[in-house]
Amino acid sequence: MKISIIGVGLIGGSMALKLREKNIAGFIYGIDNNTQHISDALEIKIIDAGVDLEHGIKNSDLIILAIPVDAARKLLPSVLDLVSDQQTVMDAGSTKAGIVNAVKDHPKRSRFVAFHPMWGTENNGPKSAIAESFSGKAGVICNKEESADDALATVEKVVHALDMHMIYMNAEDHDVHTAYISHISHITSYALANTVLEKEREEETIFQLASSGFSSTVRLAKSHPEMWVPIFKQNKENVLDVLNEHITQLRKFKSALEKENYEYLEELISNANRIRGILR
Repeated sequence: MKISIIGVGLIGGSMALKLREKNIAGFIYGIDNNTQHISDALEIKIIDAGVDLEHGIKNSDLIILAIPVDAARKLLPSVLDLVSDQQTVMDAGSTKAGIVNAVKDHPKRSRFVAFHPMWGTENNGPKSAIAESFSGKAGVICNKEESADDALATVEKVVHALDMHMIYMNAEDHDVHTAYISHISHITSYALANTVLEKEREEETIFQLASSGFSSTVRLAKSHPEMWVPIFKQNKENVLDVLNEHITQLRKFKSALEKENYEYLEELISNANRIRGILR
C-alpha cells in the first residue's frame, strides 16, 4: 500500500514507522510545510520521499492527516476533492465533531474515516517518533456508518497493525469523553506549571527539589501550544464544562483546609482513591 502522511511529526512519524514495520506501507510519501521535518524524516527513513500535497494524494492508496485539528478541519475538504472512489482518507486528531461536521455534505465524505489514536507525548517532530507507541492503546473510529465499507476496512487494518484495541464511538460523545480524560489533564498541567513558575522564582530550586510526582504531573505542560490551542478551541464547550467541575473540586479541597475540616479532606482523598480500581 502506498501511503501519504500529511504532517510528518510525532504522530504521523510513529504511524509511519509501525506501518512500515508491519509491511502495511510499501512506500510512504511525506507532506509537511516544515522542511526540517521532511529532511529529518528522510534521514531516519520514516518516509521514502517528500512531495507536495497533490502529488502525494494522486499516488497514494491511503492519505493520513496527522496535523493540528484546526488545520485538518480546513484541509480535509480539499483533500477529499482530489481523491477517487478507490482511495481512503483518515485523520488522527484529538477532537472529532468539528472535523466530521466540516465534511458532512462533501460528495466524497464516504472516503473519509475519522480516527483518534489515544496516545501522545510532550515531544514533537519526526525524531520523537516511536514505532511501538500505540501498542495496547485505544484507537477510536468515529461515525463509522458515514464511511464506505472498503474505506472503513482499510482503516481497521491500519488500527490492527498499530496494535491498538478498536473502539467505535459517535464524534460528539468522543469529544465529551476526551475532554474529561485528556484535555483537562493538559490544562491542569499548564496551570500547575504556571503556578510554580509564578511562586517559585528560583529555577535551580525547582530543579533540585522537584519530585517524581511533580515532574510527572507537569510533564504535559511541555506540550506545544500549536497543537493544544486548536484542540481547546475545537472542543471549547466540553472543556469548559469539565473545567468548571474541576474548579468546583479544587474549591472543596480549599474549603476543607481553610476550615480545618480534616475529616472532609480525608473523605475527598478516599473518594479519589476509587480511581485505583479503574486505572491499574
